Amino acid sequence: MVAIEAVRASNTSLKSLPPLVAVFVGGTSGIGLFTARELARNTTSPHIYLVGRNQTEASKIIDELKAINSSTQVSFIQKDVSLLKNVDEACQEIKSKEKQVNLLFMTCGYFVFTGRDETSEGLDKKFALHYYTRMRFISQLQPLLNAAASSKSVSRVVGVLDPQIGLRLTPNFSDLSLKNTFSLKNCATHASAMTNLSFYKLARENTGTSYVHAYPGFVDTGAGRDARGALALLAKPIMWVMLKMMQVMPAESGERHLYAATSTSFAPQAGEDAATGSFLLNWNGDVLADTDKGRKLREEGKEDAVWEHTEDVFKKICAEGGKY
Repeated sequence: MVAIEAVRASNTSLKSLPPLVAVFVGGTSGIGLFTARELARNTTSPHIYLVGRNQTEASKIIDELKAINSSTQVSFIQKDVSLLKNVDEACQEIKSKEKQVNLLFMTCGYFVFTGRDETSEGLDKKFALHYYTRMRFISQLQPLLNAAASSKSVSRVVGVLDPQIGLRLTPNFSDLSLKNTFSLKNCATHASAMTNLSFYKLARENTGTSYVHAYPGFVDTGAGRDARGALALLAKPIMWVMLKMMQVMPAESGERHLYAATSTSFAPQAGEDAATGSFLLNWNGDVLADTDKGRKLREEGKEDAVWEHTEDVFKKICAEGGKY
């Protein structure tokens, strides 16, 4: 476990860096918001992009972040990012204004206790938010992340989900999109494992950027407020009890996620294995131990299969304007 004192010392040192540009997808609530607060508190003149749906909440957050640090510049992009076409529009707005991005921080997602909920683009909404949306943001903003790396500045992607599931379970490679085999368990397995594998491939191909898949621990983010289905009525009180027993407090969660997003402990590594720029983290900053299943998937080159599928989804939806 990384001591909270070490986390705070690392975060405080960020004041010596040039102004950072950070994009928070899902930054109007929960861990994204907690982390944006700490970024504003610990840096000089950051430019923070918040991507989300709620204009009212965003306006309050903008005022809050500027109160924390008056030199903070905050831009809100209102988009429903469960649709990849909206992801592209958000990224185009950022690319029109910035020459580089230092941090892409993604927490978008929601709890649901019902079955497959297909979007107009042919993807399940939950799975889209937990995987395809995040990979599309990366693919669109990677040139700006590379520009930050070229200037010897921070260049990092953080996806907050759960890397542990993908280290233990194997996705169904004959139905990666879960078009025919959707279940909540399969969705969790695919989102986790496909993120792990994609981050490994992206780190290998973009050696100046590091990619962090972080498990958040139990944090009261409000993510369950929109939960639907009969099971939600039973699950909510159970989740409340678990949070109270095992909760990471919002302020500490923000501090630890800023550490994951900026610490030199997770900088990309040069050398024979360029994919050491991919990190799977526990909530406390510890790097998760590799597993036989995770290692086997990489040895079989499954990261290439996952990314080929991902690019096929992007082609059909984004390039061709169709439906997957």
